[in-house]
Amino acid sequence: MEIGVAFPQNEIGTDPIVIRDFAQAVEGMGYQHISCIDHVLGARKPNDVPWSASYTIDRQFHEPLVLFGFLAAVTQKVRMATAILILPQRQTALVAKQAAEVDILSQGRLTLGVGIGWNEVEYVALNEGFKNRARRYEEQFEVLRKLWTEQLVTYKGKYHEINDAGINPLPIQQPIPLWIGAFEDVAIERACRIADGWFTRPWMRPDDEGKATLDQVNTWLDKYGRDRSKFAINGVTMAKMGSVNQWVADTEAWREMGLSHCTFRTIDAPYETIDQHIEACRTYADALGLKG
Repeated sequence: MEIGVAFPQNEIGTDPIVIRDFAQAVEGMGYQHISCIDHVLGARKPNDVPWSASYTIDRQFHEPLVLFGFLAAVTQKVRMATAILILPQRQTALVAKQAAEVDILSQGRLTLGVGIGWNEVEYVALNEGFKNRARRYEEQFEVLRKLWTEQLVTYKGKYHEINDAGINPLPIQQPIPLWIGAFEDVAIERACRIADGWFTRPWMRPDDEGKATLDQVNTWLDKYGRDRSKFAINGVTMAKMGSVNQWVADTEAWREMGLSHCTFRTIDAPYETIDQHIEACRTYADALGLKG
């Protein structure tokens, strides 16, 4: 199982030296990926979505693809994963171009995790439709994969039209892995149907409920003729939930359930400095026996 760490967006601040030091530290500990949350705009007040209070203007979010361009230059082997990028609020061809550039600069270390999002404020500001985002999203998958693997693309769908054009340079990965971050059953089933992997709900635990969800995922993969061994699933271990013994127990439970990836998340843990986030990552890495 591949072990990664979540970039502590809100806690890390804006000093590029601190950002570099965090990335190099976790790479040196043996972590295999760094994931990053995405939000373009934060509203002044939360809305009626339960978790919206964590995404107001008071919370800091670095732009993932720009951040990864920077991290590509200061790391050597750790992969980078958007977890997740809100895809339908962005122009598809531009995402294809930006992701390809990150893949090139990192020498093939990008995983593009995407979702449809929930924050209508961002969609309105970015001049993209909120109500049809799920329908556009599925077409975006097809367009992205074509743009990443074909020099010239001719495509006409319901929401996209490309006339004998393409991006140059193409990414190193052909195509870049596309995962879906999904909470609701309809979205998880969509991941099983069209994506290369699934970022689980951050609060999903390796308990009976989590096992039931994974059993359903396997049912959907069978339904769509997908090879389970080639479908990535990323679980989360939360630093704010218990001590290192609990972190390791949760991670090993995910491993026993057959997950391919696990991300250690220090976000929202009661740490006052970024050094404490790094130390928690070190404690967890040592407990798992990760090798730098």
